Amino acid sequence: MDNTTKKYSWTVVGLLWFVALLNYLDRQMLATMKPSMQLDIEELQSATNFGYLMAIFLWIYGLMSPVAGLIADKLSRKGLIVGSLFVWSLVTYAMSHATTFNQLYILRALMGISEALYIPAGLAMIAEYHSPKTRSLAIGIHMTGIYAGQALGGFGATVAHHFSWQYTFSIFGLIGMLYSFVLVLFLKDKRTNQPVQEGSPKGKGIAVLKGLPLLLTNASFWVILFYFALPGIPGWAVKNWLPTLFSDNLGIEMSQAGPIATITIALSSFAGVIFGGMLSDKWSQKNIRARIYSSAIGISLTIPALLLIGYGHSLTQSILAAVCFGFGFGMFDANNMPIVCQFVSSNYRATAYGLMNMLGVLAGAFATGVLGKFSDANNLGQAFALLAIVVVVALAIQLTFLKPQTDDFKEA
Repeated sequence: MDNTTKKYSWTVVGLLWFVALLNYLDRQMLATMKPSMQLDIEELQSATNFGYLMAIFLWIYGLMSPVAGLIADKLSRKGLIVGSLFVWSLVTYAMSHATTFNQLYILRALMGISEALYIPAGLAMIAEYHSPKTRSLAIGIHMTGIYAGQALGGFGATVAHHFSWQYTFSIFGLIGMLYSFVLVLFLKDKRTNQPVQEGSPKGKGIAVLKGLPLLLTNASFWVILFYFALPGIPGWAVKNWLPTLFSDNLGIEMSQAGPIATITIALSSFAGVIFGGMLSDKWSQKNIRARIYSSAIGISLTIPALLLIGYGHSLTQSILAAVCFGFGFGMFDANNMPIVCQFVSSNYRATAYGLMNMLGVLAGAFATGVLGKFSDANNLGQAFALLAIVVVVALAIQLTFLKPQTDDFKEA
């Protein structure tokens, strides 16, 4: 890799970092603006209804993810990223004009469709630009954009408190639409291994769909699927319900609980993803299972964190639990796509990540709805503690069955 290509490979990470921030900021703001929004939309006074509103995004996002992966492995990843960003930003802006629960419900569904198109394409593009020597760190730095988006999403409640929830949606929607034009100018595709051979459009479609049976007959990929999905359940629970739990357990307003919860998770995840990426890239030069072990170390940290999140009732306990969870989950996030690269060729990595996203998000959607019922019954803390069992199962599956033979799998 020459110096120009090497420099641009990091430029890609920088450009997509801000997209990742907006991807999570726009979806996360709703989680902390419930008190402001329920004054104008009465149905949001029910935690169960609020759970449904959060869950519809996850269901649609999850179901669209494999489709997004297939498209990203066939068409221009740049075009997909730019189009996805513009559309979900437009939807975010439109939410500022919603006046009924049904309108919000439809817009959240549309956001699920448009945001799903980004992650498989973005991660596959970064993995393609970076060799195994820098891949985990590059993915990790990109993931810090997601955590920054989560943290800023916590300020949605603060902005809504001082201005309005309508203003919050409109300003960030406009920012996203403007940034999509920046990507048009500076983002470039890199497709070193096209999955599609020259031929008719029909032949191209068949070649792309070939990735599905290849993936679904790969036993290791099934292990990756479940290993990715199971920790995603507490991951989504923390994203969608931790501000509410902090507010209830600590007896503080959501305008305070939102920033405390999201910023603590975001900063610790930021540290975890950088540490996990650097550790994995260096360790993998000596041990082929290093990415597996680095991920496992991170996930194991979320077990005591979930127990403390569930049963801690002081500010110190809550922050300590959030730091432990965020750092561990960051190590997990930094290594997911690099682990995929050990078992899946570059031709089908976006499709692979799309399938992983689907299973993880649908599991999270189910959990989000269930946690809404726990919240209405004042048992949200107990639900968080029970999620530690899910993580134990994920660890056992990963450590027992994932045994890579190479750090950059290529088709024979």
